Amino acid sequence: MSAIIRYEKIMELLMADREVSVADLAGKLGVTGKTIRQDLEKLESKGLLHRTHGGAVLANEGYSGLLAGLAPNPKHPDEKREAAEWALRFVEPNDIIALDSGSTTLEMAKLLDNAPLTVITNDLHIISELIKKDRVRLVVPGGFRSRNMLVSEGAAEFLGRLNVQKAFLSTTGIHPEYGFTIFTHSHVGQKRAMIDSAKQVFCVADHSKFDKCALITFAKLSEIGVIVTDPYLPEETARSYEAAGTRIERSRRSGAGR
Repeated sequence: MSAIIRYEKIMELLMADREVSVADLAGKLGVTGKTIRQDLEKLESKGLLHRTHGGAVLANEGYSGLLAGLAPNPKHPDEKREAAEWALRFVEPNDIIALDSGSTTLEMAKLLDNAPLTVITNDLHIISELIKKDRVRLVVPGGFRSRNMLVSEGAAEFLGRLNVQKAFLSTTGIHPEYGFTIFTHSHVGQKRAMIDSAKQVFCVADHSKFDKCALITFAKLSEIGVIVTDPYLPEETARSYEAAGTRIERSRRSGAGR
């Protein structure tokens, strides 16, 4: 088992149980206690956990909703809906768009009009929403199931042949140093394919994702042109990202602060 897969498993167990022991992790992952202690040290250096005597605890309770699962993340539903509504302002008739897997992009699919549009996605929840809309042309790259996604090594080549105008990506965390991050390594390739194939790239994320760091960086801040979020992102946070050259689009329906 590679180190990155061990990191993923360790974080999965931490999010489920809130605390893990070196002995238990070594048994479940089939490695030595020394290897686990080195893994925990690495994860602690990224701010993901705190080491304890004989184990570790999760560094941030908010991470409980940050690991993609089989069901959409139920946290911050109103904020996600507002961000999704604002993101749809960038979708034009007859566009060819890519919707990444995520709970906020799922909201986009739910809110999308049944109108002439091509949507490329590998998210099973989004697919189930869009098959109800007969005027939307649905394109699915295919692959094997990984949580709620279809993952394929050929997705990058497939997407590269398409004239994708806009890609809307999800993320687990947005961080000034680490950029856009997720916990699941197998999902990186599909995200990179969307970034590389689209003329315009947006990240759609509620305000809770800012200043968070997950395990794996899939894009630098400079690689995604616009972050679309809800109106509750603190003004100071928005200014700090804009000062670094990132364009922030906040929904204005409910005002600019909470």
